[in-house]
Amino acid sequence: MNLIQTAIPDVVLIEPTVYEDERGWFMESFNEQRFHAGLEILGLPLPRSFVQDNHSLSKKGVLRGLHYQRDPHAQGKLVRVINGAAFDVAVDIRLSSPTFGKWVGHVLSAENKKMLWIPEGFAHGFVALEDKTELFYKTTNYYAKNYEASIRWNDPSLAINWPSSEVAVSAKDKQADFLNEALIDRS
Repeated sequence: MNLIQTAIPDVVLIEPTVYEDERGWFMESFNEQRFHAGLEILGLPLPRSFVQDNHSLSKKGVLRGLHYQRDPHAQGKLVRVINGAAFDVAVDIRLSSPTFGKWVGHVLSAENKKMLWIPEGFAHGFVALEDKTELFYKTTNYYAKNYEASIRWNDPSLAINWPSSEVAVSAKDKQADFLNEALIDRS
């Protein structure tokens, strides 16, 4: 397993070791010991244990996000695509971070088998690049409806370079707050 820091160093692209021959291929999709060792080598904090797996199916052009959960239910996510392909995005929403408001995006696909580690403090979204794209991700906290939040996928202050101009977005995601509105304390 090869861990590569992105332009936002806390977000890590993971290239698993894949053993391939004429019969097909094999890979460890997750090994906590290796994942933690790789993060330690990069000088990054270890996440809480993964407690929930989520799986979605999307048609080409479906854009989901940018989603996150507010504290104390913030989630780190280990994301992979098991069928199809997606452009996966993480946005830094940590107010005290030097990369606040910045984003990184990578193509994850069943073919390249890459994964993206997105720690707590980030909003997450993706656009399906193919029909029948299945996204599978582990989370470090349980879903808590009262703490879910979203940032508008096309917020001009973020200027995310989505690879598709025609996207299908849920009514809920179309009404999400802009970044400058989303992080207002609503307690």
